[in-house]
Amino acid sequence: MNAVTSNRALLAPTYATGLVAGLRESVNERLKFWPVLAILTTFWVYVTLSNVLYAASMQASIASMNPGKYFAPWDQRVLQHLFLYPFLVLCVLASLRIGWQPMWRALPAQVGLGLLFSVLGSPAMIAAECLIGNPNDWHHGEPYTWSEFLNGPDSAMWLASATNFFLTYGFGLALLTGIAIYHRFRLSQLKSAALERALTSAHLAALRMQLSPHTLFNLLHTIRGQIGWDPAAAQAMVVQLGDLLRRLLNAAERDFSLLTDELRFVRLYLELQQKRFADRLTIWMADLDGIPPVWVPSLILQPLIENAVVHGLAGHNGPVEIRVEVTVCGENLLVRVINTIAPNSIVGRDGIGLRNVRERLAVQFAERATFTATAAGAGDWIAQIRMPLLRDGPELAVA
Repeated sequence: MNAVTSNRALLAPTYATGLVAGLRESVNERLKFWPVLAILTTFWVYVTLSNVLYAASMQASIASMNPGKYFAPWDQRVLQHLFLYPFLVLCVLASLRIGWQPMWRALPAQVGLGLLFSVLGSPAMIAAECLIGNPNDWHHGEPYTWSEFLNGPDSAMWLASATNFFLTYGFGLALLTGIAIYHRFRLSQLKSAALERALTSAHLAALRMQLSPHTLFNLLHTIRGQIGWDPAAAQAMVVQLGDLLRRLLNAAERDFSLLTDELRFVRLYLELQQKRFADRLTIWMADLDGIPPVWVPSLILQPLIENAVVHGLAGHNGPVEIRVEVTVCGENLLVRVINTIAPNSIVGRDGIGLRNVRERLAVQFAERATFTATAAGAGDWIAQIRMPLLRDGPELAVA
């Protein structure tokens, strides 16, 4: 819809800026401790199983060519990951607390947390091997010196383990960040939808407020014309006007009404007009008993009827016929208001009533509804509304 599209266009820059600048707030306030813990636990179980299966498959593949022990057994790897799990949780929680803004200060802290976690991989494996395996397989007879450590195979294994766990830590942090961004996106969508609904309701309320005084002024003018020469008819019209205003107020409180109720309202309005122009105005309306129970926007026909009366009677003294036709075409409802106009009438631009109808259809149905108002042959003016057929109630009408 036009109003919704404009609203989204206004919200887009604000949302894009807030998504980047508010990432820290989104993670800390939207993703609470227990959801974070559940995500990290699931992620770490997956990492543990992946590493165990990978080591087992590589051990079987290499041992088939060169028998020997090249990878730690599965129970040691599971225990290694169990030792690393609390450090993972602590580092990730610290990372989320630090956030990413400002980047020049947050990035070194984030990398430092990743390195702190990753260098614990080898010590965790040594601790697991000490508890489960044979200490003689890993224990060095004499204390290590830095020279022996840096020149031996242990430093390379430590670096490989740290690299692997640093990347693993990065993937886990990226997973949480992605979930936080998606969570914030969903919250923004909900807020945007709420704003769209509020905007639509406010727009429709404003359009209905345009209708009520416009209709009232026209009817009061009609009654005024009767008071001078037919007071009894004017009194009867006042009673009918009271009934009409009651219906008008009730309809103005709802976005949608049954088509039959709208047509009864139109008939009451036309009967009031006919009492003033009895010698000139002829009315034909569709049979209410043959109309299915379908829903239409409240007061959508009233501007068309007012336009038919005012512009049909203007400019000439001849008879005027107003016809209201209703047709169901598949899943569409077609409503036509046809009125006689003076043969030489000049067709002008849409007035407030026709603009009102066009705007309401655009807000409530977007491109699914059309409205045309144009002069036809033989001195007729045709206003036609085509809209979706709503059988089950007004809640299906808003796109």
